[in-house]
Amino acid sequence: MLEKIITLLGEDAGFLMDHTCTGIKKDSLHLPGPDFVDRVMTSTDRNSNVLRNLQSVFNHGRLGGTGYLSILPVDQGIEHSAGASFAPNPIYFDPQNIVQLAVEGQCNAVASTLGVLGAVSRKYAHKIPFIVKINHNELLSYPNAHDQKMFASVEQAFNMGACAVGATIYYGSQKSGRQILDVSQAFERAHELGMFTILWCYLRNDAFKKDGTDYHLSADLSGQANHLGVTIAADIIKQKLPECNGGFTALDFGKTDERVYTELTTDHPIDLTRYQVANCYMGRIGLINSGGASGVDDVKEAVKTAVINKRAGGMGLISGRKAFQKPMGEGVELLNAIQDVYLEQKITIA
Repeated sequence: MLEKIITLLGEDAGFLMDHTCTGIKKDSLHLPGPDFVDRVMTSTDRNSNVLRNLQSVFNHGRLGGTGYLSILPVDQGIEHSAGASFAPNPIYFDPQNIVQLAVEGQCNAVASTLGVLGAVSRKYAHKIPFIVKINHNELLSYPNAHDQKMFASVEQAFNMGACAVGATIYYGSQKSGRQILDVSQAFERAHELGMFTILWCYLRNDAFKKDGTDYHLSADLSGQANHLGVTIAADIIKQKLPECNGGFTALDFGKTDERVYTELTTDHPIDLTRYQVANCYMGRIGLINSGGASGVDDVKEAVKTAVINKRAGGMGLISGRKAFQKPMGEGVELLNAIQDVYLEQKITIA
């Protein structure tokens, strides 16, 4: 398995596999593992039903028992429009095929909309854990605004048999204050009902792009978004893989410290992702990175992202478009390639 992963990484293999983090060292992290719920989550205020649902997801699928997660997320039909998302492979207009891909790909869980999961819940809710995404940014309002609005209630997810709810906050957007309040209240209710919570901690503001650099992907801004997310009791944080740093200084806003850039991080992607993990209470709340858009070499890019996440101290990958925008068999192979990284014990924390 390791040889196959190294072959897929190609010229990036040494760069990623031989790196050692010297800023935020691995000994300071709460790392994923088979005992993560017992070792870390039982110290929290989460009730027994939340812990049971969280453990059930850790126990499911090909990564069951490892402490790592492989989740299929398909909310792009709303977030990116159904045509843009499913035209490459129209079978995924049918919700059954979305859930079936997660089942055949042996994922820990499937995350999607109230409508998608509700359409097939009685057939699949007992076969694979459901994560209901309760808010969305729809693109049909004109002009479009960066605003996540509630599409579903926590009670609807609970009644469907879901083990968790997911939500997005667009930190930095004009409506972020209301979104924080909405999601915080929803997460409180989810915990009362025994479901755990996943927060998409995304940044959205046109001003975050400057001089050709997209600081939505900077480690310092995305790390702070993570820190805000764990503050409202997210149990898992979803974040994009960082590609740069220095957003606070380049945009000249907020507060930071020079040591973030000179001591705690370098330009190496594993160090940048390690900073995201640090902002998740040093790994007490798991970080899963998103897989990104589909491209020309999806398997290599997915494996690369998984290696960076795992070696940084992350908890797994939540990859959608790379998997469902191709024939189902190829999607399954891609999901399994991601899982191989987390199953390979020789790929260790940097």
